[in-house]
Amino acid sequence: MAYEKPITVKEAITSIQNQEFILPAIQREFVWNTRQIELLFDSILRDYPISTFLFWKVKAEDVEKFKFYRFLSFYHQRDKKHNDPAELSGEKDRYAILDGQQRLTSLYIGLKGSYAYKLNRYNWKSDHAFPKRQLYINLMKESDDTDLHYDLRFLSEDELIAFQENHSKKFHWFKMNRILEFEDFPDIFKYISDHGLMDTSRFSHDQTKFASDTLSKIFQYFNQKELINFYRRSPA
Repeated sequence: MAYEKPITVKEAITSIQNQEFILPAIQREFVWNTRQIELLFDSILRDYPISTFLFWKVKAEDVEKFKFYRFLSFYHQRDKKHNDPAELSGEKDRYAILDGQQRLTSLYIGLKGSYAYKLNRYNWKSDHAFPKRQLYINLMKESDDTDLHYDLRFLSEDELIAFQENHSKKFHWFKMNRILEFEDFPDIFKYISDHGLMDTSRFSHDQTKFASDTLSKIFQYFNQKELINFYRRSPA
């Protein structure tokens, strides 16, 4: 096995989208819940290590010899728990993930997809029991949860509306997938300005500083830092 040059989370997400990163048939299905995904994102922003990955390089001429699957991006506890088969041609080499599927799928769902799990008060047959949730971070303050430093939550549209109506000064929910659209630090300051987060008549100095610092850290850790460390298993 060879140790490869690390890549950014953003680069990994692009490779997953392009089916350059794929899953071999031997991998189990995705099993992490939203809490585990939130903890992973919090760990990254706190500069904790997320362990090394193991990739298997599959040469273009060998791709059709094996069964591969796409990464899951839109998880639904009732209707979408299974990975779709990958649609591959033998035109380029691929990387099959041997160790790190749960972490990479969690990053993909958090930054590109959604997670729908059942609400307790509904029947399993009801479509209303599974609202689509996407990952957000509160730019106004730290989490009240002792296990999290950052207030990261999978929220539905109804929950977002409720926060906006009842807690407008305590929360500003930034959808995590938007960070992939940012090209440089001026995009951060534009977002803060466009959303009034520097308005001292509405927010305290501590809140505006926390918003700026947190958004800058998200950009740095997911777009710039080479956090995905991996070993490459050579082709057979």
